[in-house]
Order: sequence, then structure tokens, then C-alpha cells
Amino acid sequence: MYAKIKTDTLRKFRGTVQADILKEDQAQNTCIFSTEFALRMMGDIQKYFIDHKVRNFYSVSISGYHIAEAGANPISQLAFTLANGFTYVEYYLSRGMHIDDFAPNLSFFFSNGIDPEYAVIGRVARRIWAKAMKLKYGGNERSQMLKYHIQTSGRSLHAQEIDFNDIRTTLQALYAIYDNCNSLHTNAYDEAITTPTEESVRRAMAIQLIINKEFGLAKNENPMQGSFINEELTDLVEEAVYAEFDRLTERGGVLGAMETMYQRGKIQEESLYYETLKHDGRFPIIGVNTFLSSKGSPTVLPREVIRATSEEKEYQIQMLKELNKGNSKKSVELMEKVQDAAVQNKNIFEQLMEAAKYCSLGEITHSLFEVGGQYRRNM
Repeated sequence: MYAKIKTDTLRKFRGTVQADILKEDQAQNTCIFSTEFALRMMGDIQKYFIDHKVRNFYSVSISGYHIAEAGANPISQLAFTLANGFTYVEYYLSRGMHIDDFAPNLSFFFSNGIDPEYAVIGRVARRIWAKAMKLKYGGNERSQMLKYHIQTSGRSLHAQEIDFNDIRTTLQALYAIYDNCNSLHTNAYDEAITTPTEESVRRAMAIQLIINKEFGLAKNENPMQGSFINEELTDLVEEAVYAEFDRLTERGGVLGAMETMYQRGKIQEESLYYETLKHDGRFPIIGVNTFLSSKGSPTVLPREVIRATSEEKEYQIQMLKELNKGNSKKSVELMEKVQDAAVQNKNIFEQLMEAAKYCSLGEITHSLFEVGGQYRRNM
């Protein structure tokens, strides 16, 4: 009975694994294992999904959002993200997986800032992906369909004239909806200064609801489709992405470029350029560096910062101790199986599915450190 329930559940449940190790190294800095070992685990996840016919739970969220938040401009975000996606494709193919077995199981995650290029980021991504899947990899129609999520730009939110952030988020949401994103996250206006409150989250949600339920044009095809600016932007952005692909190729591809921290350096340079324009006023930001209020648009301090209470923290610590104590013998046995899978080149994720029932995240991480090593950045 358990086996049948497990099989049926794996084929039906929905979600996404946000485990894009390439953008972690390039932008977000939350790597714990070596890139090589992390890639292998990502491949194990995808192989497990194929073997168990997991179709609706995406094996990786190939993320440009964190690349953009670290400072990349729209072109670099899109080019690095797609290049990372093709790197996973090449790696999974090298492990003997068929393109049509895993390409539909990949999803993408982009940021929408307020720059004009963001108006076409999704259509350019889909055009490039479809061409590559069809002409280079011979993928079927479903493999050619790029699925992506948009989150409005947290980086574009400011602590001055904080109410204006909702206006920026609304415009960014319109970019996303007009460009036919598959899903959308609108940021709360106070994320510039604190953890969002219930009130600010409701306002962020209302932006989507009002656009989708009240705004007439959003109920139709994108009215800008076929316009000169949309078509011109699409062609220009696609051309710029291909130019960035060439620069990555000259450096040995995505992984070769990462050895010299090319992506990381470019993201930092673009971030510095943006900050320079913002501070000297060449890039106008209303209520921050231009059109200040009569009070000078001072920085807003948070009314409340949401943090766990001491009781909540102690409860979690105690629960972890009870978990470790109650499963001490079982966890040792399961951790040995996980390590054996890593050493013997078996599927690690297969063992992790069982180990996670009895072992803490810390136990799993430390056991994998012993066989996979810890992450060290190139200098």
C-alpha cells in the first residue's frame, strides 16, 4: 500500500527544487559543496525524477533573479541564466538521459526590473530556448517550451518615499503579465527595509489581483505584440545575449568562465556602474535622487521587524535534539547508505529520500561533507 501511495504521489505532486548551483557560485554565495559534487547531486535528482515519472515537480529552478539582485543588468541576467540552463542540458545528456525526459522538467526564474529590456525578457528566453531545443538537441514540442517565473525586482525598491515602491512593482508586474510569464511574485513595498508585514504582503498581492481582475487589457493578448518597440527590443536583446554567449565560449563555456570568476566579476562591475549612476543622479529615481519631497525624502525606518521569539527558537532547538535522540541508531545506518551511494557512484537522491525521514539537515550535510568536500572559492 505504501509503495502504491508513494508512486501515485510522486507522479502528481507539484513544486520546484531551487538548487541551481551555477547561479549560487556566480551570484548568491550559498554554496556548501564543491560545484562538481553539487552538479552530480542535481543530476541524481533529475535521474530519480525520470525513473519515478515525476513530471510536475521541476528538478531545478534555473535562476536569473539572484544574478540580477547581485547587480547584473537585464542582458547579463538573461544570458548567464540561459547559458547555465544549457550547461545543465549538456551535463544531463552526458549522463545518458534523453532530452525529452528532462527538458520539460526544467524551469526558469527571472527578475523584472524597470528597464525596457525587461519588457521582452521572457519572449527572448523562449525564442532562444526553443531554437536550441529543436535545432541542436532535437527535442520535442514540450521540450521546446520554456517555463518561467517572474519576481519583481527587490533591488529596485528604496527606503526613501517607500510608498512609491508599489508603483514600481505594479509596472514590473505589467511587464511580466504582458510577456506571458507562467507565474509571478510581486514584492512587498517594505522589503527595502524589513521582513514584509501582513499588511504590505496584502498590498503586494492586490497588485496582481487588480491587474488580473480589474485591468481590462490584461484580460487580452499583449496589446504591444507586433509594435515596433517590442519587435525591435526583442531582436536587440536576442543579439546581445548571443554576443554574451560568445564571450562565455571564449572562456571555456560556463564552467570555464567560472574558474576565472568571469560572471562574478561582470555582475559586480555592472552593479557598481548602476550604483554610480544612481548616486550622481544620471539615473533618475523619483523620491531618492530627484523630485524629493519638501522634507527631503528621508530614509524610512521600519515600524516592526519580524523575528522569531526566544520561545520559538528554543522549541526548534529542542525538537532537533529530540529528533537526533529518537533516531540515533537509524540515522547512523541511513547516513552510511548516503555516503556509500556517493562513493560507489549510485544515486544519492534515492538514499536521501529515505534518510530525510529520520535525519536532520545538519546530519545529512555533515555526512556529505565527508565524501563530497566543502565549497572553496577560486582565488
